[in-house]
Amino acid sequence: MALTGGAEVQPEDSFPWDATPEAIRRIPTAVADLDTIVGGGFPQGSTVLLMGEEGAGLREYVYTSAAKLSIVRENPGSRRYYLGSGCEGSILPEKICYVTFARSRDVVLREFAASLNEDYYSAFRRNTMFKDFSAPYFRRTVVPASWTEPPVTPIGTPQENVLEGLVAFLDENGPNAMIVIDSLSDFVDSDSVDVRDVVSTVKGLQRAAKKWDGIVYLLLTRDILEPRVERMIVDSVDGCLVFEWSRYLRSSKRQRYLYVEKFTSVLPHLPMEKIARFPIMISSRQGLVVVYMDRIG
Repeated sequence: MALTGGAEVQPEDSFPWDATPEAIRRIPTAVADLDTIVGGGFPQGSTVLLMGEEGAGLREYVYTSAAKLSIVRENPGSRRYYLGSGCEGSILPEKICYVTFARSRDVVLREFAASLNEDYYSAFRRNTMFKDFSAPYFRRTVVPASWTEPPVTPIGTPQENVLEGLVAFLDENGPNAMIVIDSLSDFVDSDSVDVRDVVSTVKGLQRAAKKWDGIVYLLLTRDILEPRVERMIVDSVDGCLVFEWSRYLRSSKRQRYLYVEKFTSVLPHLPMEKIARFPIMISSRQGLVVVYMDRIG
């Protein structure tokens, strides 16, 4: 695998040694209030872990981001409407790449269509390049090959190693792209990949992403991996957004929340009142939005 090009990974490789906060270009999250808080988005070249409870908003976040960024790229005049006023100088990714292991393109599109409106769905479908690694992923399982619809192209044939195929795809398509990897959770108890190789790949990916000048999102269901492995993955990325459910006292109501657990190049620049847990709402018309802030004490 060639993500690091054989070079030793060093912490100082994260950004150029002479970079200043003003010189770091940002890619919008397309969640307008979040972009305003973090200064226009996340730095180009970031690898961001989206970790949380099932149904708490991980996929809705990437669906919202991919759809709104696609719409704005097609229609620049809609930039302020979809991205808000905090992203005037931010950079849009040139393409969206959505990588899956256990989920097919059709499953993702059906889920998207059931979640967000037609405008978002159409933009997402038109502008997203899908890469389905289900054939090599399910190769050593009881799932019949006919169910995984193995691709006929060299990348994705049943003889391919999942992580080697992923690296080859990212080397070709990573530059200036928004990459979504859905999801690291699929490698739990998988015979196709050693978890140690997953951690090593994430470390290499974090380094390679700096050269691509796009943004990489990795999805992971919280507590599905052993705590030690989960912390190793968190330690290997630039940023980690956590999505969680919380219950109200003496009530059956539940509320989704988002907070930044880690982001070395973002958190130090935030005023204390903005280091917060954000209640979020998901609607078909707006996608994922921040409702207000709960200060983290």
